[in-house]
Amino acid sequence: MVHDSHYYDGAWQASTVSDAIDVISSATEQVVGRVPRGTAEDVDRAVKAARRGFEAWSQVSVEERAQWLEKLAAAMKTRVPQVAEAISHEVGTALSYSTKVQVEFPVMMIGLNGRFIRSAKLEDELGHSLVIKEPIGVVGCITPWNYPLHQVVCKMAPALAAGCTVVLKPAELAPLSAFMLAEAAHEVSLPAGVLNIVSGPGRVVGEAIVGHPDVDMVSFTGSLAAGRRVGALAGDGIKKVCLELGGKSAFIVLDDAPFEKAVAAGVNNCMQNSGQTCSAWTRMLVPRARHDEVAELAAAQLAKLTLGDPFDPATRLGPLASAAQRDTVLDYIETGKREGATLVAGGGRPAHLGTGYFVEPTIFADVAPGMTIAREEIFGPVLSIVPCDTEADAVRIANDSIYGLAGGVWAGTKERAMEVARRMRTGQVDINGGRFNILAPFGGYKKSGIGREIGPLALEEFFQLKAIQQ
Repeated sequence: MVHDSHYYDGAWQASTVSDAIDVISSATEQVVGRVPRGTAEDVDRAVKAARRGFEAWSQVSVEERAQWLEKLAAAMKTRVPQVAEAISHEVGTALSYSTKVQVEFPVMMIGLNGRFIRSAKLEDELGHSLVIKEPIGVVGCITPWNYPLHQVVCKMAPALAAGCTVVLKPAELAPLSAFMLAEAAHEVSLPAGVLNIVSGPGRVVGEAIVGHPDVDMVSFTGSLAAGRRVGALAGDGIKKVCLELGGKSAFIVLDDAPFEKAVAAGVNNCMQNSGQTCSAWTRMLVPRARHDEVAELAAAQLAKLTLGDPFDPATRLGPLASAAQRDTVLDYIETGKREGATLVAGGGRPAHLGTGYFVEPTIFADVAPGMTIAREEIFGPVLSIVPCDTEADAVRIANDSIYGLAGGVWAGTKERAMEVARRMRTGQVDINGGRFNILAPFGGYKKSGIGREIGPLALEEFFQLKAIQQ
């Protein structure tokens, strides 16, 4: 999986330097691919192509843009096995999960944005004014490694549907799916300048995109620290930003909940993608009187989640994406032990898996709300069980976070769960086993970000409003 060129202006373009980035398999620690290391000059060329492309693409009819997205989705559908394999190498995601969640879901989402733009209301009369939604322009997209294709699509698809053009920097750790997307775009002859991709490090390529004067908007997903940097650079240029940052989501299990079902759901949610999920429920808030029972139930559920080779059909949890991420997670586990949390399961590197960036899925009990593992985003397979005295105490602890991305509630009745969910300061809440909804907006309160992705409302991020008085 070697790519020696960037993709912009409708063609494969040689990089301005000969350096390359090796893509490492998280399971084997071997090189499985290579992409070019871009420069600010590469970005400038790609942005200029996007600006030229915008002049034509913004005038293309809604129906034609929708049809282009459907063509792109169809071309990506034929690549599902190859993309899933690449992501399982890059991220460590078990192949079955990679196929369904990492690839099939975002491929479907590309086509759905065609449906969303067809039904969008782009003009409205308010008094004697005609208010028009127009595409914002050239959008710089900077995406993370944990859900590499999904996060690209969350930005690219609604941007293109709205009539914008895109300059994309995929994650250094997991860039291969973005290049497969470029191959699909080239195959269907997507117009030149509509989708442009330059790979490289964030400090070089990412900052060049954010700071470029011809980039009108930046959509970024990543860490809080990187989001601050993006926001500061974009602010200098008075650019609109959409930021999807970190999370430390709480799952509240109330005293009348069906505990076996609720705890199992909470463990599964926390551990999906080996914990490398920004919206994962990493804090399980439970009645103090049932705390020990919850710890036993959680450990029993965790034992069902087989850790191993992501390409083994029996595997539920694979390795982490890099040695650095593995070491970061292990440091957090040691901090949890040192600060006095009770280790229930896991806690280190698995002895039977000597190769790969593996960490045992880990559960801590007796976690106090002020402990580091209860406050900071770990981004690995670590669950903290936090005892609470009352329902009000649970809501207070859930909201006592700099983040507000997601969360869950399980109660004996839908009505009680709904009442608690309304009091949580977070962008999404699942109640009593509610499933992910592709139509619902995704994004956070507080330092979890600005703006929303996914579903028809995501289109709104990519419009400017113009009022014409009649």
